[in-house]
Amino acid sequence: MLYYLFEYLETQFQIPGASLFGFITFRAAFAVILSLLISTIFGKRIIKYLQKQQVGETIRDLGLEGQVEKAGTPTMGGVIIILATLIPVLLLAKLENIYVILLIVTTLWMGTIGFIDDYIKKFKKDKEGLKGRFKVLGQVGLGIIVGATLYFHPEVTIKEKLPIAQQQEILAENAKVESSKLFQNEERSTKTTIPFVKSNEFDYAEIISWVNPAWAKYAWIIFIPIVIFIITAVSNGANLTDGIDGLAAGTSAIIVLTLGIFAWVSGNIIFSDYLNIMYIPRVEEITIYIAAFVGALVGFLWYNAYPAQVFMGDTGSLTIGGIIAVIAIAVRKEWLIPVLCGIFLAENLSVVLQVSWFKYTKKKYGEGRRIFKMSPLHHHYQKSGYHESKIVTRFWIVGILLAIISIVTLKIR
Repeated sequence: MLYYLFEYLETQFQIPGASLFGFITFRAAFAVILSLLISTIFGKRIIKYLQKQQVGETIRDLGLEGQVEKAGTPTMGGVIIILATLIPVLLLAKLENIYVILLIVTTLWMGTIGFIDDYIKKFKKDKEGLKGRFKVLGQVGLGIIVGATLYFHPEVTIKEKLPIAQQQEILAENAKVESSKLFQNEERSTKTTIPFVKSNEFDYAEIISWVNPAWAKYAWIIFIPIVIFIITAVSNGANLTDGIDGLAAGTSAIIVLTLGIFAWVSGNIIFSDYLNIMYIPRVEEITIYIAAFVGALVGFLWYNAYPAQVFMGDTGSLTIGGIIAVIAIAVRKEWLIPVLCGIFLAENLSVVLQVSWFKYTKKKYGEGRRIFKMSPLHHHYQKSGYHESKIVTRFWIVGILLAIISIVTLKIR
């Protein structure tokens, strides 16, 4: 809203400084500051309100050090993250941008699912919360909306460079030609980026078009299920990672900041040309959303760092995972998720391996055996005697390393 106000003031009255709101970098910086202030200042009030409503965490005794002391800590703190993200976005972003709209829908959709889950746990006194099938149904529903929008919407496009010969002809005529002149017209496409590969673009349509080229128009049959799988996997991974103070919020902030770099360079024709990566018109606007989201996560960490004064609950963790998945798909870097979201992947795999091995050995030997002392993975290290603050710090360090590797893929092929 402020964006439109200052755009009007600049157009009609040429007020000094109003043009600053036209710059992505200025609005992104403003979004970070505003979200930090909202999450830290109003976060304390929300925590007090949750305490007043007795929305405290019920701790199941799993024999973990420091676990009993956490009983009664307010949960549903994900509301802080959601509010601190959406308010700056509504004020500073271009709200007609399809990518921003998708992220707002994702935040509200996943936030609602998580809120219902937490509400059932706390107010209905049902520790199981929302039934798993309803969570999955909600994730699938969001996947269908996101996948269909990204596939069919006319503003979801890419711009590819002209053939080398044609570029050389243009440069021969004018060596100082603008980068935009070396690109083809915008086109809708199901192309994405494959890391560590020389010709690093892959078109989902090729999965079926090799049988019959006319089938390329049915690529949505492949694309939408992939989007559903990614959103479900990443949101569940974030949910599993939310187990000890500061772990989910900290690792997510690192991931989202990295995706912000990808979004900014992918939406800038000069940088995308220089780095030889896919140019995606209009995607740079989600940098504002990402900046607000990072600020909200860091501000939430003010209260969630050890010893936590509030937990995010499923309201926060499911929302975080959904947003990360949608951003990665929007900037066409979803194949980087196993690297960039390596912490989420490890947490997911530890649970899958633990449960699968336990069931297999119980069937074969009559008693279940375990790979880890406890899953998800961070609980294994707790059982091994590591303090949770040390586990969190080391997971953050691994997350930073994975983020650096992900950024380096821009040039390593």
